[in-house]
Amino acid sequence: MRKAKITPARRLLLDRYSAVADGIALLFFPYVEIVIHDLHTQTIAYIANNLSKRELGDESALDDFDQTAEAGTIGPYEKINWDGRRMRCVSTVLSDDTGVAVGMMCVNYNISVFEDMKHLIDRVVSGAGLVKQPEELFKDDWQERINTFLHAWLQERQLALNSLTRDHRRELVEALWAEGAFKGKSAANYVANVLGMGRATVYQHIRDLRGAAA
Repeated sequence: MRKAKITPARRLLLDRYSAVADGIALLFFPYVEIVIHDLHTQTIAYIANNLSKRELGDESALDDFDQTAEAGTIGPYEKINWDGRRMRCVSTVLSDDTGVAVGMMCVNYNISVFEDMKHLIDRVVSGAGLVKQPEELFKDDWQERINTFLHAWLQERQLALNSLTRDHRRELVEALWAEGAFKGKSAANYVANVLGMGRATVYQHIRDLRGAAA
């Protein structure tokens, strides 16, 4: 490991910001690395949760810093780590008490693990190898028809199933009745369970609707 002279500016960086770096790295462990650069020596002064395999005292390679220092915070931007993984990064200028830039704190976030998870989820959701539902087998699937109608009804009104009022539930039972949803055996019990209603209440609504249609 390379040794670097502990200048006043470097000591300020370590005293003020190393604990901050440790806290961020601990909170987002093991996906985030924090690197503190000493701008005076253009070397790395501190690393928390080393993901980049760099060492203290390594050159910072901040050749373009002078062109971007006024921004205060630079990024987010992306770079490729040594192992080929994508890192999303933010760099913040660190100043002393007089406002002079003495350091740079870089937060490097390993996002590749989440990309892997996204790809896995996409494969599951896309249904690789999924075949069309056999029509003959499910031609009398009244539960699916109720589900399809119910959620289309909710979406059209921008409602959530768990936030329906008593009036909403009554309106939905009426809409299902108009669709012929209660022709299936035990359909009323199913609707009662799905809507969180008492079975007696659903049956009473159905009796009222039958009476109105007579």
